[in-house]
Amino acid sequence: MNTLVITIISLCAIGIVSAIILYVVAQKFKVEEDPRIDIVEGLLPGANCGGCGYPGCRGLAEAAVKSDTMDGIMCPVGGSVTMQKVAAALGREVAEQTPKIAVVRCNGSCENRPRTSQYDGARSCAIEHNLYVGDTACSFGCLGCGDCVSACPFDAIHMNEKTGLPEVDDAKCVACGACVKACPRNIIELRNKGPKDRRVFVSCVNKDKGGVARKACQVACIGCMKCAKECPFEAITVENNLAYIDYSKCRLCRKCVSVCPTGAIHEVNFPARKITTDTPKTEVKSNVVNVPQTEATRTTAEVKPEKAVPAAEETAKPVERQEIKTTETVKPVETAKPVEEATEKMPEKTQEEKTATQQEIDFKI
Repeated sequence: MNTLVITIISLCAIGIVSAIILYVVAQKFKVEEDPRIDIVEGLLPGANCGGCGYPGCRGLAEAAVKSDTMDGIMCPVGGSVTMQKVAAALGREVAEQTPKIAVVRCNGSCENRPRTSQYDGARSCAIEHNLYVGDTACSFGCLGCGDCVSACPFDAIHMNEKTGLPEVDDAKCVACGACVKACPRNIIELRNKGPKDRRVFVSCVNKDKGGVARKACQVACIGCMKCAKECPFEAITVENNLAYIDYSKCRLCRKCVSVCPTGAIHEVNFPARKITTDTPKTEVKSNVVNVPQTEATRTTAEVKPEKAVPAAEETAKPVERQEIKTTETVKPVETAKPVEEATEKMPEKTQEEKTATQQEIDFKI
């Protein structure tokens, strides 16, 4: 019995001494944490997606508290509204940032890219990219295994069964960048949403020459530079046989879309274009001859017309009869004579006159 009591007492003593030692060590080596970190973390959405570039929402909160400014600190899930709350809690000002969205820069669907081989193995873009070029002749396009779909924590990307390409849901995408990191061929990029979610982008990443790229895909960028020449804002450049759009200069005029011969430049969320029928202009020629004006015509043209007399006054005036007096005597009209009497009184032609008239007739003939 005494042995059991001694054992219990010794164990309690050891526990108490260990607790005291741990407490002293913790107080001596403790790291004081800013209480604002917990406040900022509570304002964040808690998705822990890593789209901000920090290891979770806790890492973003620590960076925001330790930093003197809010430049470069952005939560893509919460957006500008959340960052304004964080800035207000820290007593700082945050610049309004343009919302972004994920864009798939590949339009090589099953119809546009003919299949040259068949892959039989693990369905992973990373594995397939490391093993070989792919099941098409394009070594830059989407592999279609869906690594981006699996990486998205917000269910904002889905594979289209008809085209074999991933499609982004604008309503769900928060631009966390998880799909960008998961794509081994870097065809997914974060781009500005633009006003009214309208955007123009080059849906191709093929850097081969125009002929090679066109054989691999019907809608590939061939580097013809028509878009760069047509752009009035100099927002498009062509490097390595591929067109790039500078979104700081782009004004969404869509002239590049209309001149692209392969349809590699896409427009999203724009209203339908109005179909205008160009009617040929016909020139109407007048048959009026320009007559030179004489002095008489000029004077008549310059004469001002008199004031019109009302119709009631014209009808009221009686018409006066005027007698025309003539001084010449009027001869009585002779009655018509028959043709026979007229011909009898006509003098007959002499023989010389008849021969002269006959010679004139013969001469004319």
